[in-house]
Amino acid sequence: MVKICCIGAGYVGGPTMAVIALKCPEIEVVVVDIAAPRINAWNSDHLPIYEPGLDDVVKKCRGKNLFFSTDVEKHVAEANIVFVSVNTPTKTQGLGAGKAADLTYWESAARMIADVSKTDKIVVEKSTVPVKTAEAIERILTHNRKGINFTILSNPEFLAEGTAIADLFNPDRVLIGGRETPEGQKAIHALRDVYAHWVPVDRILCTNLWSAELSKLAANAFLAQRISSVNAMSALCEATGADVSQVSHSIGTDSRIGPKFLNASVGFGGSCFQKDILNLVYICECNGLPEVANYWKQVIKVNDYQKNRFVNRVVSSMFNTVSGKKIAVLGFAFKKDTGDTRETPAIDVCKGLLGDKAKLSIYDPQVSEDQITRDLAMKKFDWDHPAHLQPLSPTSNKQVSVVWDAYEAIKDAHGICILTEWDEFKNLDYKKVFDSMQKPAFVFDGRNVVDANKLREIGFIVYSIGKPLDSWLKDMPAVA
Repeated sequence: MVKICCIGAGYVGGPTMAVIALKCPEIEVVVVDIAAPRINAWNSDHLPIYEPGLDDVVKKCRGKNLFFSTDVEKHVAEANIVFVSVNTPTKTQGLGAGKAADLTYWESAARMIADVSKTDKIVVEKSTVPVKTAEAIERILTHNRKGINFTILSNPEFLAEGTAIADLFNPDRVLIGGRETPEGQKAIHALRDVYAHWVPVDRILCTNLWSAELSKLAANAFLAQRISSVNAMSALCEATGADVSQVSHSIGTDSRIGPKFLNASVGFGGSCFQKDILNLVYICECNGLPEVANYWKQVIKVNDYQKNRFVNRVVSSMFNTVSGKKIAVLGFAFKKDTGDTRETPAIDVCKGLLGDKAKLSIYDPQVSEDQITRDLAMKKFDWDHPAHLQPLSPTSNKQVSVVWDAYEAIKDAHGICILTEWDEFKNLDYKKVFDSMQKPAFVFDGRNVVDANKLREIGFIVYSIGKPLDSWLKDMPAVA
């Protein structure tokens, strides 16, 4: 019986292994993690992450051929294939601080694998890692192997949160990179056979190690670049009276461009885009390619500019001050259908408003008060370390309240900021909302989810990203 072990029970490891277990009933799959609360959650009725369809998959397999355990060494020792899906945060100090990936957790996982293994193993990179990481891991394993053979593969994930299970069931492609040696090719075929249980073989792409590692960074950089491109256009649309939705639809009908990732917004978020671009920038700099590095840096600069522009628009519209004013923040996750708040634009927007002494009332259907409090207190990049190494729960900010009802968040507010495109925000009773707010009542739609004209008829002053400006807003330009 083939045994698979995955080190790391997070957003990638948990769903990926659950789907492998579902599609390969003859393979035993164990997900291991040193964080007992996380493993306990995976073994409970309340999984540690929210992802549509994940509950059903886990319940079908758990206890049959899918297991979650804190006994890391035992299950690694027994496995034929070991996936490594640990955090690779951006370094906050030392060489490459602010850009390079911190491979501390990866290295300790590799040393542990070498230490406990008694049989040959295929070790699979599942975390997003810098190009040439496999080479470093290979050296650690080779120098500690005690006569055991380890073969390294790169198998990057291309999941989108909110659709991860659908993406795993029907992927655009599965990418497997390995050495161009007989051992490397044999390992590639072994992993390909796992995915071939449900993925058509022509969608399983086999490359060399370095191409697979770089493909993941490149894919995220290209996607983030599209978002920054349309967000840059949104600023120009506001300045000229054009409508960014019409512009993006127009260019999206060009078959060479396509319509995806062309929705203007308050900015991109998520665990990968910024981190992977910073990583790409660092790799370019290390390889003597400053022009290429500067090109990719601009994608992040435009994203930061968009968040700042949104905050400036809120403050300047409300008589140039939000001090002491209640602002309702609808949505905190970085996008709908996930509870993930990593690098969500809501963090920077909220911090910007708090910097001007606003009082925030925050509602998100999937994000806990503890998570929001942590995010607003945490330093940049702290979020990507394991939970037990993150700062302890901070004391709550008196300017921030977290509520569990949109109408409660909005009551007596001067303005509403829509920062996540949850469907429920489209369907609120905006007449009831208007009646419960201070006047003039403002809506700042960072996701273009509301019908601005209908809201204006009710009496709101509305700002929608990249749309022709309300006459009120024209008189109060957002100062950058």
